[in-house]
Amino acid sequence: MKNQQFFKSVMVGKHIPLLVLDQKWHRLYAIHGKPDQVKELEVQLNGLLARQGKLNTDLKELKKLKNNLMSDIMDHMEGAENSMDASSREKKMEDNKRLIDDINDRLEKCEDELLEIPNEIAHTNDALMLETMDYCYDFLRVNQKEAKEIDDWIQQIRIDLKKNIIRKQNREINNKEMYSYLHDIFGAEILDMFDLKEESKVEEEEAKE
Repeated sequence: MKNQQFFKSVMVGKHIPLLVLDQKWHRLYAIHGKPDQVKELEVQLNGLLARQGKLNTDLKELKKLKNNLMSDIMDHMEGAENSMDASSREKKMEDNKRLIDDINDRLEKCEDELLEIPNEIAHTNDALMLETMDYCYDFLRVNQKEAKEIDDWIQQIRIDLKKNIIRKQNREINNKEMYSYLHDIFGAEILDMFDLKEESKVEEEEAKE
């Protein structure tokens, strides 16, 4: 019986696609729906992917903001804003530096999380793959068992059919021989009378039914 330990062993070194992004994966559950464990892992994986996307967006925005602040600091250092006095320029530069320090902290956290999240995504995707394989192999085993039972039934029906065809042919041959002997013994006139009597009896029985 294939189990999760088996799947883990064959997964080593294999690239597993992101299942929640594959429409064929979703179609595996089109008939019977997704089990609760699969649903939970799907939600987790979608959450991780959404978090990864947000982190990448935040990273770009923070870098852009940092570059703008750095340019602003350079402008003040070069005295580009002559309308501001030295005290105001110094305060502005201190504020920008403080903002840059804050951005650097946020950038570091984003980058650290972005380094960790691919492993979380891969781990969750692997867990989802294992649940999927267990689910599918359970159905494969059940379908295979039922297909075997149906095939056995078909084979038995074929055997019974062949037997009944032979029995039917034997009955017809036996009737033909018996009628022929009766004809030879009693003659056509007497047999015709009994034929009419038998036909009448059959009609009466059919009417009762």
